[in-house]
Amino acid sequence: MIRARRARIVATLGPASRDPARVVQLAKAGADVFRVNFSHGTHEEHARTIAAVRAAEAKVGRPLGVLADLQGPKLRLGAFAGGAVALRPGQRFRLDLSAEPGDATRVGAPHKEVFAALKPGAVILLDDGKVRLKVLEHGPDYAETRVVAGHGLSDKKGLNLPGLTIPVPALTAKDRRDVAFALEQGVDWVALSFVQRASDMAELRKLTRGRAGVLAKIEKPAAIDALEEILDLCEAVMIARGDLGVELAPEEVPVVQKELVRAARRRGLPVIVATQMLESMTASPTPTRAEASDVAGAVYEGADALMLSAETASGMFPQEAVEIMDKIIARVERDPRWPELMAAEFPVRDVDADALVAAARRAAEATSIACLVAFTTTGQTALRLARERPLQPALALTPNIETARRLALVWGVESRVVAPEDDPEALSRIAVEQVLATRLSPPGRRILILAGLPMGSPGAANILRIAHTPRR
Repeated sequence: MIRARRARIVATLGPASRDPARVVQLAKAGADVFRVNFSHGTHEEHARTIAAVRAAEAKVGRPLGVLADLQGPKLRLGAFAGGAVALRPGQRFRLDLSAEPGDATRVGAPHKEVFAALKPGAVILLDDGKVRLKVLEHGPDYAETRVVAGHGLSDKKGLNLPGLTIPVPALTAKDRRDVAFALEQGVDWVALSFVQRASDMAELRKLTRGRAGVLAKIEKPAAIDALEEILDLCEAVMIARGDLGVELAPEEVPVVQKELVRAARRRGLPVIVATQMLESMTASPTPTRAEASDVAGAVYEGADALMLSAETASGMFPQEAVEIMDKIIARVERDPRWPELMAAEFPVRDVDADALVAAARRAAEATSIACLVAFTTTGQTALRLARERPLQPALALTPNIETARRLALVWGVESRVVAPEDDPEALSRIAVEQVLATRLSPPGRRILILAGLPMGSPGAANILRIAHTPRR
C-alpha cells in the first residue's frame, strides 16, 4: 500500500484510536508511524496498543513504525484546597515546597530545582503561559512573585521558566522504567522530552544501546542553544511547538522551526514538525484554513514527517484528520514549484554527501530514471539518499524488519524486507521484482540501484547500477 506523497505522517494513539480496528483504519488512511504517549496510560494499555500496530502492519502490507514518547520531567504545581483560585494582576503570590493545598495567596511547587534556577526578575509561566509571574525574591524553598497577567489557576497546571536552564535530569525514574518496557515491546523510536543539553541524549543512548532509534524533542530554548551538540547524539528530531511556544515569543516560533528543519536536513536526520497542526479537528471534521497552511508550510520546508497529537489520540475525527493531512501533503507535492521552494529552504548541494549518493542524484536528474533502490542493512544508505530529496520514488530494501520500520519515518522512502544477497546480478533481479511489486515504476523503465557489498559490513554504498524493468 503505497502513499502518493514523500512527507510522512505520525499519528498519536490514545482512547479515540488505539482499538485494533481503528489502528488499521488510520494506517490505511496514510499514517506511517504511530506515537505512543507515555505521559498517559499504563504499560498494559501500551502493550495492547503496540500489538495493534504490529497487527495492522500485516494487514496493510508495509512496515509501520512505533515511536515511544517519554514523559520527561514535566514541572507542575500542586493542588488547591478548592480545586481552583482566582488571581488578579498586581497581587503577590507565593510558590513553595509545602504539600499543603494552595489558596489565592500561595501554592506548592514540589520541585526544588525550580527555586535553584530562579533569579530576581525572572518570569514564571503557569498553565501554558496563561498566568505570568515575576519573581520578587526567592530562596531554596520558596519564591515570592507578583502576578503580571492571568486571572485564575487550577490544580496541577504546568510550570515553565523561559530563558533558564533547570537542573533536572531529562530522564526521570518513570522514564527509565518506560524505556525498559518500550524496548521489551520492540518499539522503533524512543523520544526524549524536554532535552536541554547533549548529555541528556547521551544518557538515553546508553539505555537504548542501539535497540531503538533515539529522537530529541526540541521544546526548550536551552536545547536551541546547544543544538549542534544535541544533534551529534540523536538520530531524529521533533520540533515540539507546544512547550517551545510557551517559552519563546510567538513570533520566534516559525523562525526557530525553519532553523531546526534546516539543521536536521543538513545532517540527514529525520525531522518531525509537531503540535497543533490540525488542532481544530479534535472537535471538527474539517481543519481551519490556517491549519491547512501550517501543514503545507512544513511540507514546503522539506520536513520528513508531520505529527498529529490530540487530533488522533482523543479527538472526535481521528481518521478524517489523517486523511486530510494526507491530502494536504499530496496537494503540495503536486505543486510544480514545490521542488524549487523546498530546495530554496535547504540547498542540498551545499552539503558534503558521500560520492556515490551524489552520483546517484546526478544520474537520476540526467537520465530517465523511474525509481531509486537502496539496499541497506542499518538504513544509513537510505537516509543519505533521502537527505538529497530526490524527486523519483525511493525504495529501501533491507534484511532487517527493524530497519524497515525505522525508515517509515524518513522522507520519500518506501521500505521492504528482503533476504540478504551479495551477488550484484541477484541484487538487480531483486530490485526489479520489488519495484514492480510495489508499483513504484511502470514496466519498461530504468531504475537506479545503490548498494554496499558485502551487505552488513559498515561503510558507504560502493555499487551503483542501472537496471531495466521488463516490458509486459
